[in-house]
Amino acid sequence: MSNAMMVIFPYQHQSTWVFDDDRVGLIHEPFVSGIPQMIDILVQDIPNADKGFKLLFSGNPFPGYQAELVFVKQEYGGNWYRWQDKNMEGWLCPALFKYFNQTPNQIYCKAEKL
Repeated sequence: MSNAMMVIFPYQHQSTWVFDDDRVGLIHEPFVSGIPQMIDILVQDIPNADKGFKLLFSGNPFPGYQAELVFVKQEYGGNWYRWQDKNMEGWLCPALFKYFNQTPNQIYCKAEKL
């Protein structure tokens, strides 16, 4: 992992949460399988989040993080994570490894307005 803190800028495209990151070759990369519902909760107080917001994330806790996602299991090349506080699970696809060298045991995240 090159950075302890990372950032992407998700937005809605054709009713799906996606993000672009030219640095790692991802365009309209979708969030699927439970992660969109988690994002909906993270952005509920951000006006017009569907047009874009900042998502900070790290394998380490940081001041003001909103969610701690805990590794559950690997499946189909990706990883299932549990947001215990909200009783939710979601799957992160292998694009996760564009940001982490190995499967993180926890991912901490925070949504902010642009």
